Amino acid sequence: MNPGSSDADAAHDCARAVRLAEYLLADDVDAAIEGGLMDFVPCPTCDRVLAIQLIEAQRKLRSAWAARDRYRARNARLAKRAAERDARRAAPAVEKKSALPPAAAAILARAKAKAAERGKS
Repeated sequence: MNPGSSDADAAHDCARAVRLAEYLLADDVDAAIEGGLMDFVPCPTCDRVLAIQLIEAQRKLRSAWAARDRYRARNARLAKRAAERDARRAAPAVEKKSALPPAAAAILARAKAKAAERGKS
C-alpha cells in the first residue's frame, strides 16, 4: 500500500467499474447489482464516462425501486379499502325492533297464523 493511500483507496478497484459496465452493456442488471453496482463510488482515476454511466444506472434503479414501492403501497391501500367496504356490505342487518308492545306483537302473529291457515284450505 502506498504511504499516502487510505483504506478506501485500497478497497476501490477501477477494474470493478469496467466489470459493472460490461454487465450493464450485456443487459445483465442482476449481475451488475450482485457485483456491487449500488455501492459503487467512482474514484478520481476511474474513467469519467464509465463512472457517469454507472451513476446514471444507479439513479435509474433507485427511481424504479421507489416507483415499485409506491405501486405496492397503493395496491395495499386499495385492497384495504376494498376489504373494509366488503366488510361493511356483509355486516349482518340489524334486527329491527318492533314498534308494537310485546303483547300486541303476539296477537298480530297469531292473527297472521290463522289467516295463513285459512288460505291453505
